[in-house]
Amino acid sequence: MGMTTASMGLQRLSLSPTKIQIKDPKHWNSVIKHQANLKNDQAILSAYTQMESLGVLPNNTTLPLVLKACAAQNAVERGKSIHRSIQGTDLMDDVRVGTAVVDFYCKCGFVEDARCVFDAMSDRDVVLWNAMVYGYVGWGCYEEAMLLVREMGRENLRPNSRTMVALLLACEGASELRLGRGVHGYCLRNGMFDSNPHVATALIGFYLRFDMRVLPLLFDLMVVRNIVSWNAMISGYYDVGDYFKALELFVQMLVDEVKFDCVTMLVAVQACAELGSLKLGKQIHQLAIKFEFVEDLYILNALLNMYSNNGSLESSHQLFESVPNRDAPLWNSMISAYAAFGCHEEAMDLFIRMQSEGVKKDERTVVIMLSMCEELASGLLKGKSLHAHVIKSGMRIDASLGNALLSMYTELNCVESVQKIFDRMKGVDIISWNTMILALARNTLRAQACELFERMRESEIKPNSYTIISILAACEDVTCLDFGRSIHGYVMKHSIEINQPLHTALADMYMNCGDEATARDLFEGCPDRDLISWNAMIASYVKNNQAHKALLLFHRMISEAEPNSVTIINVLSSFTHLATLPQGQSLHAYVTRRGFSLGLDLSLANAFITMYARCGSLQSAENIFKTLPKRNIISWNAMIAGYGMNGRGSDAMLAFSQMLEDGFRPNGVTFVSVLSACSHSGFIEMGLQLFHSMVQDFNVTPELVHYSCIVDLLARGGCIDEAREFIDSMPVEPDASVWRALLSSCRAYSDAKQAKTIFEKLDKLEPMNAGNYVLLSNVYATAGLWLEVRRIRTWLKEKGLRKPPGISWIIVKNQVHCFSAGDRSHPQSDKIYAKLSILLSSMRETGYDPDLRWVFHEEDD
Repeated sequence: MGMTTASMGLQRLSLSPTKIQIKDPKHWNSVIKHQANLKNDQAILSAYTQMESLGVLPNNTTLPLVLKACAAQNAVERGKSIHRSIQGTDLMDDVRVGTAVVDFYCKCGFVEDARCVFDAMSDRDVVLWNAMVYGYVGWGCYEEAMLLVREMGRENLRPNSRTMVALLLACEGASELRLGRGVHGYCLRNGMFDSNPHVATALIGFYLRFDMRVLPLLFDLMVVRNIVSWNAMISGYYDVGDYFKALELFVQMLVDEVKFDCVTMLVAVQACAELGSLKLGKQIHQLAIKFEFVEDLYILNALLNMYSNNGSLESSHQLFESVPNRDAPLWNSMISAYAAFGCHEEAMDLFIRMQSEGVKKDERTVVIMLSMCEELASGLLKGKSLHAHVIKSGMRIDASLGNALLSMYTELNCVESVQKIFDRMKGVDIISWNTMILALARNTLRAQACELFERMRESEIKPNSYTIISILAACEDVTCLDFGRSIHGYVMKHSIEINQPLHTALADMYMNCGDEATARDLFEGCPDRDLISWNAMIASYVKNNQAHKALLLFHRMISEAEPNSVTIINVLSSFTHLATLPQGQSLHAYVTRRGFSLGLDLSLANAFITMYARCGSLQSAENIFKTLPKRNIISWNAMIAGYGMNGRGSDAMLAFSQMLEDGFRPNGVTFVSVLSACSHSGFIEMGLQLFHSMVQDFNVTPELVHYSCIVDLLARGGCIDEAREFIDSMPVEPDASVWRALLSSCRAYSDAKQAKTIFEKLDKLEPMNAGNYVLLSNVYATAGLWLEVRRIRTWLKEKGLRKPPGISWIIVKNQVHCFSAGDRSHPQSDKIYAKLSILLSSMRETGYDPDLRWVFHEEDD
C-alpha cells in the first residue's frame, strides 16, 4: 500500500511541476530518479530547471542522471552550463560526477573538453577511464584510445571487461590485427572470455573485420552465449554476404531452443530476401506471427521487401494492406516494390493514396517517385511537381535528394534544370559530378562536358571509372572517334581502374564511332566478360544496323553465358530489323522452355508484341497482348504502332480509343504511333485532329518527331504546299527528318521544282549524307530528268560520297547469309548468280518489265 501511494505521489509530482514549491532536495532527487527509470529525459531536464529556480542543489547521485539526459537530448549548452555551475565545488571532486561530465562531453562530440576534465580529476577509477576510452572510440580516435589504455596500465589500474570491449573496437577501427589478437589472449588468460559474453561478442565483431575463418571456432568455444552473441554472428555473416550461413545459424538457434529477439528476426528476413528463398521467408513470417513480432514495423518492412525481392508482389501488397498503422518507410517500400516491377501507375496511385491518408512524405518517398518519372506519362510535369514540393516543404537538398533530382532531369533531357540544381547543391559528391557530365554529354554538349570534367579534376573530388563512362556518352558517331580515343588514353595515363562497366562503355564507344575492330578486340580481350558485356555488344550491333552480327553473337553467347530478359529484348530487336519471323518464333519457344514468364515480365512481353507486329504477324502480337494480366502504356503503344505499320489504320484508331477507355493517358510515343498510322492509312483529317488533341487535351508538348509525322501525313496525301506551310509555322527549327519526309513525297508526285528547294534545306543540315542525294535523284528519275540524275552522280563523286549498297539476307539453320549488289564473297556465289540468271530469264519470258525509274545507278553497281 505504501509503495502504491509513493508511486502515485511521484506521478502527481511529475505531472504538475510548475505548481510545486517544495525545496526539499530529497523530493526532487526522487522525481529525477523516477523519470530516469521511465527514460523520460525531457522530464528530467524540466525537473532540474525547477530545482534551479528554487535554488535546490542536486547531489552526486542525481547530477549524473541530469548530464546523461543532456547528452541524450543533445542539450549541449545546458550541459556546459551545469558543468560551469559545479566547477570549483566538491561535486567536481566526486568521481561519479566527473565521469558523467566526461561522458556528456564525449557523447556530444567535444572530446578535447572531455579530456581536459579527465586530466583535472585527481581521483580516477576504471569507470572514468572507460568513459574516456569509449569517447575516443566513438569519434574514431582509435590511436588515442589505445594509448589511454596503456596509460591506464601504467597507473596500476586493472582493465575490466568493458575496457577490453572498447579496446577491441579501437583495434578493429585502426586495423590493428596483432594488438587485437593480444587482447584476445589477455581475455582468455584472465577468464573474461568465458565469464563475459559481451567480450566474446566484441571478439566476434573484431574477427569479422579480419578473419572470418576464426568465427566458427570462437563461437563454439563460448561457454556463455546470449542473444547478443547469436545476433553478432548472424549479422556478421549477413554483412559479408554469406546469407546461407546466417540462415543456418538462425535455424540452429531454433533447434537449440534459444529465444530470439526482433534483431534476429529482422536479419533472418533480410537474409531470405537476399538469398531468394521465398519458402523459408514464408516460414519465418509464420514465426514472426507466432511470437508476436508482426507489431514491429521494421520487421514488417523487411517482410514486405522479402516478398517483392522474391517476385511475390501480391504477397507484399496483402501484407501492406493488413497493417493498420503504416509509417512512411512502409509506404515507401510498397511504392518502391511497384516501381521495381514496372507497375508505375500502381505506384503513382499508392503515392496519391499516401497523401490522401495524411502520411507525411519524406526524402525517401521523393527519391523513389523521382526515379519513376522517366517511365510515367507527363513524367517531366510530375518531376517538377515533386521538385516544387521539396522546396515548399523545406526539405534539405543533400547529396541523396539532390542526386535524385539531377538524375530525373538528366533522364528527361532537361539540361538547364540539371545545371541549376548542380550549381545550388550543397555537398556535391562524385555521383553529382558524374550525373552533370552525363547530362551534358548526352545532349551533344561535348565542349561543356569537357570543361566540367576539367573543373572536376581541379576539385577535391577526382574522376573515377563512372566519370569516364559519363563523358564517353558524348561519343555518338565517327566524328567523335579521336575524342573517344583521347579519353581512353587519359584512362590509361592516369591509371583509372577499368572495371567491367568501363570496359563495356569503351567497347560501346568504339562501335558507335565506327571502329568495330577495336571494339571487338576490347570485348574479346576482357578476361571476365559478364552478362552486361554480352548484352552491350549485342545492343551495339543492333544500334549500328548490323543485326545479323548481333544474332551471330547471341548464338555464341548461349554456349558461354545464360541470357536474361535484357538479352532477349536486344535479340528481338535484331529479328525486327531482319524481319525474320521464324527466328522470332524460335526465340519465343526458347524463353518459354527457359521459364521466362511474359505475364510477370512486361518489358519482355512488350518486346515480343513489337517483334511480331513488325514481322507482320499481328495475330501473334494480339494473342500475347490479350493474355497479359496487366498492361502498361508501352503495351498499348506497341499494338497501335503494329496496326499502323501494317496498314490497319482503323484498328490503330480503335486500339487508341480502347486505351483511353481503360484509363491510360497517352504519351509522346503514343502520338507518334497513332499519327504514323494515320499517315500510312491516309487519314489526314483524323491525324490533324489527333495532333490538336495531343496539345489541347493531353498537354503533350510536340517534339520534332511529331511535326515530322504531320509533314509526312500531309505530303503523302498530296498536300505538299500545306505541308510546306506547316513547316514554316513550326515553333522549332525543322531538322533533317522533317525535310526528308517532305522530299520523299515529291517523288510520288514528280514535283521536281519543289524537290530542289527542299533538298537545298536538307543539304545544309546533312551535307555528307549520300541518302539525301539518292532521294533527289529518284525524284528526277520519276520526272524523266536524266540529265539531273547524271549531275547528282557527278556531285557525289566530287564529294567522295557513295550510296551504301543495299543488303539482303536469308537465315538458314541459325546462320545469317548477307548479300549486297555485285557481291561475290559468298562461297556459293557462282550457284547463286546462275540461279538468278535463270529467274531473270523466266521473268522476261512471262512478259514482266521491271520499273527501274526509282533505282539509283552508280558506276560500280
